[in-house]
Amino acid sequence: MGRVQDKVVFITGAARGQGRAQAVRLAAEGADVVAVDLCEDIATNGYPLATPEDLEETVRQVEKLGRRIVARRADVRDPGALRAAVADGVAELGRLDAVVAQAGICPIGPGKSAQAFLDAVTVDFNGVVHAVDAALPYLPDGASIVATGSIAGLIPATTDNPANGPGGLGYSFAKRQVASFVHDLATVLNPRRIRVNALHPTNVDTDMLNSDVMYRSFRPDLDHPTREDALPSFPATTGFGVPYVSPDDIADMVLFLVSDESKYVTGMQMRVDAGGYVKRRPQLPAF
Repeated sequence: MGRVQDKVVFITGAARGQGRAQAVRLAAEGADVVAVDLCEDIATNGYPLATPEDLEETVRQVEKLGRRIVARRADVRDPGALRAAVADGVAELGRLDAVVAQAGICPIGPGKSAQAFLDAVTVDFNGVVHAVDAALPYLPDGASIVATGSIAGLIPATTDNPANGPGGLGYSFAKRQVASFVHDLATVLNPRRIRVNALHPTNVDTDMLNSDVMYRSFRPDLDHPTREDALPSFPATTGFGVPYVSPDDIADMVLFLVSDESKYVTGMQMRVDAGGYVKRRPQLPAF
């Protein structure tokens, strides 16, 4: 018996990176998965997003573990599309026990318009709300909701790096709203013992981090920085001196939060940040 044996988990942003790692980790511990991803690019986002082939690979890896998966292409900015995907998943898999609102973008870069700010907010915050809204009618008492924030949402936003632009500010704003949303929703759902927690990573070794726009964010002093140029700067975001954590590190925390091991854990800001928060914000948080 796995740690989430026969649970059904709805995951957004499941085609690659953190979302795929979570789907595979949960499947390895006995869960079935409803997997959603946009699988196309967003104009203001400066690195390529997942493809239909990426989502097919997630399906292949979950099925290889002997678990069932219902995969749909859907935009988290479209609440109707998410409701339809969840309804399809529940119809095929029979139930829903947890939602992991993982989908996100980081449309950083100089010279962008306010649309970059809005795209970050509508994907990274509105998308979380839409995922929860789609899942909540099916969730039983004692279910689990996990939302992906970021360490960027727990530290003060700055404008001292022109390489980040409006999209960078939108990203940090959205992640701050995720933190507040989780705290308030946990309070509302207390009577049903539905636990609601946020997961705040530092740098994660995904396509988002390994992109030209992110290299320029870490090395704004260079016109065309490479990964090798940026890599020495990555550890500045952690306290342990590591450049990043892996998608599997995040998936391990998701597994705990979805499993019954966390049955009394709610309203938490779970940082998988290698000490980055306490390094930059040593005082206690306001909530």
